[in-house]
Amino acid sequence: MLNLQDKNCKDCFDCASKSPMFELLSKEELQLINDNKFEVKFRKGEMIRKQGTFLSHVITINSGLAKLYIEGLHGKNLILRIIKTKSFIGGPGMYYDQRHHYSVIALVDLSACFIDMKIFKQVIHTNQEFANEFMKEFSKTMLLTYDRLISLTHKNTVGRMAEALLYLANDIFEINKLDPVISKTDLADLTGMAKDSAVKILREFKEEKLISLDQGIEILNPQALVKISEFG
Repeated sequence: MLNLQDKNCKDCFDCASKSPMFELLSKEELQLINDNKFEVKFRKGEMIRKQGTFLSHVITINSGLAKLYIEGLHGKNLILRIIKTKSFIGGPGMYYDQRHHYSVIALVDLSACFIDMKIFKQVIHTNQEFANEFMKEFSKTMLLTYDRLISLTHKNTVGRMAEALLYLANDIFEINKLDPVISKTDLADLTGMAKDSAVKILREFKEEKLISLDQGIEILNPQALVKISEFG
């Protein structure tokens, strides 16, 4: 359950955690955003957004990490991406049915700002440069989703695991030692396989000296994982 609104919410003008896209707004537009947002703090494991609920706000992550996933059949989830600081959480429901089409859960203690959807759309309508940048980021997200679906349908489990480890190392943590906040279950949900299968492949990677599992997951041979990801 989310905490109460933070009364010490940062002012958008002074916030170092705001998205770079906000630099494209005029003072009046940024003030409008500032007057129509609130900050919420979440604890690790708390639901930030629930699939199927009403979409009333755009969310920006001020600090922390979250996982964005589709709730599938029989309790099986598919993680589409990991969300970092300064990222937007919007979705196709913004201009379709005003519903959340995926769920988002905090991987660590997290702070996020909720911006009123009507105000956000107003700014998009009046600021073409901001609108173009927002659509560019939205398009990149959709392309990433397409790539994930292609991976799930065309690569074997070994190739999918190699791709997931490289994604986490290169795009999320930007280091070859992965943060332990990513659990074995998360890796299974990220690769579309059962947890037992994910653990088995990780052990195989360890035996082949591609990774270390001594203190979390550390990539020892990224070049080999790239080849496995490409041809798996």
